[in-house]
Amino acid sequence: YTALQSSFSVNNIALVSGRPEQLNLKDLIVHFVEHRHDVVVRRTQYELRKAEERAHILEGLLVALDHLDEIIALIRGSQTPEEAREGLMSNYDLSEIQARAILDLRLQKLTGLERDKIKEEYNELMEKIAYYKRILNEEDLRMTIIKEELLEIKEKYGDERRTDIEYAGGDVSIEDMIPDEEVVITISYAGYIKRTPLTEYKKQNRGGVGHRGVQTRDEDFIEHIFVATNHNYMLFFTEWGRCYWLRVFEIPEGTKSSKGRAIQNLINIPLDDKVKAFINTKDLKDEEYVNEHFIMMVTKKGVIKKTSLESYSRPRVNGINAITVREGDTLLEAKLTTGKDEILMAKRSGKAIRFNESTVRAMGRNASGVRGVTLENDKDEVIGMVTIPDPEDESVSILVISEKGYGKRTQLEDYRITNRGGKGVKTLSITDKTGSLVAIKAVTDDDDLMVINKSGVMIRTGMNGIRVMGRATQGVRVINLKNNDEIASVAKVPAAEEEELTEGEAGPEGDNTPDAPTASEE
Repeated sequence: YTALQSSFSVNNIALVSGRPEQLNLKDLIVHFVEHRHDVVVRRTQYELRKAEERAHILEGLLVALDHLDEIIALIRGSQTPEEAREGLMSNYDLSEIQARAILDLRLQKLTGLERDKIKEEYNELMEKIAYYKRILNEEDLRMTIIKEELLEIKEKYGDERRTDIEYAGGDVSIEDMIPDEEVVITISYAGYIKRTPLTEYKKQNRGGVGHRGVQTRDEDFIEHIFVATNHNYMLFFTEWGRCYWLRVFEIPEGTKSSKGRAIQNLINIPLDDKVKAFINTKDLKDEEYVNEHFIMMVTKKGVIKKTSLESYSRPRVNGINAITVREGDTLLEAKLTTGKDEILMAKRSGKAIRFNESTVRAMGRNASGVRGVTLENDKDEVIGMVTIPDPEDESVSILVISEKGYGKRTQLEDYRITNRGGKGVKTLSITDKTGSLVAIKAVTDDDDLMVINKSGVMIRTGMNGIRVMGRATQGVRVINLKNNDEIASVAKVPAAEEEELTEGEAGPEGDNTPDAPTASEE
């Protein structure tokens, strides 16, 4: 048999202060950094000493240039160089070194131009002296210098790896053992996820009664359903701005009627953080694919950020920082774009802004982003972002819903394109009657709308029952609310064909979902 793992011991002996010691990797790095500190300190001490010596001479020359006529007369009246040197030292409080430098001064140095050069050199030396003293006094500055010098060495002498490390013919990874088959991924509103073989979803003729697609809790429902392959990657983004990876085959497999597993239990996420968005991507090793796509993120305070998908192509178990979220802010949404999409951001105050994705430059992962929309006041916040890959698609409209049940659909063309960072245009006329805006979605007639009230009631209705209206109107009552209830959340969900039952037939626990009224003007 072949060993699955081999270990090799190294007796790593090095001289530390003249004595042999056995060091591990950490000890080696510590001693190397200490050595580099010693090198930088000794080098800086030498450069400081030479700079101070030169500055001392220049100070003497400047004194001579300030008293040029008197010094020339003193030198001409002296019988010997020693007498002239003593006269300079006694009359002008100069050191012997300065006096010798004055006596060695060539006549061409007495011109006005040379005088300016001496002053300029002296000023530069004083700046260097101050910098050298900072290096000697500040350890952080020395660490910065050590890092910069190591990077210079890497840039100058580093080269590409010449040895290709490849898996041997007999090496088998988990991925090799799992067929790249199509599966159906379902994610519920409460954050449960599962994968199901696509073969379980049999095609039916029109008029069939369908199959029950999933068993959820009374307060839960399927919010997202899509087809992927086992080797695809899924990216999960949290409200703190972290990103985590899962291969599709790592998602627990379940039947159509099973609930699935909580996403929080599948990724290494802190207990006080939570998933806010997810993205399904293809093979992250496909260079062309990752270079042609971007991740667009938006926060509640109106910050937007675009990062190349390539920055997320190297998965890590503990996740990475996707965006630096500023204090008092949280990540709201993250979406996959092509670099040519159009963006809509909506605010609680009832306004929305539309701009081209190209106006948001791509940034590194640790950047905090740029202003996407200006909020009206401290209480205002972004409630959603919509990305439009094809603005010419007339089947897509923009749905907005207020917290008191009013809403409407509006054609995309009613939202004019403006500059990023503005306040936006009115998308719903906000009054005490309508309440604040709570949701914005890009929808079609084939979608369903799921509304969750603060009282816990869920209502599902077809999107074709909501009228397409002008942008600045108040909208119509989409949901009837009772006893001062308000809408807590809104989700666009797949059409309910998979959950339909024959007329008069209830689900296993009875049909407890209230009837959803059609939208009617009020």
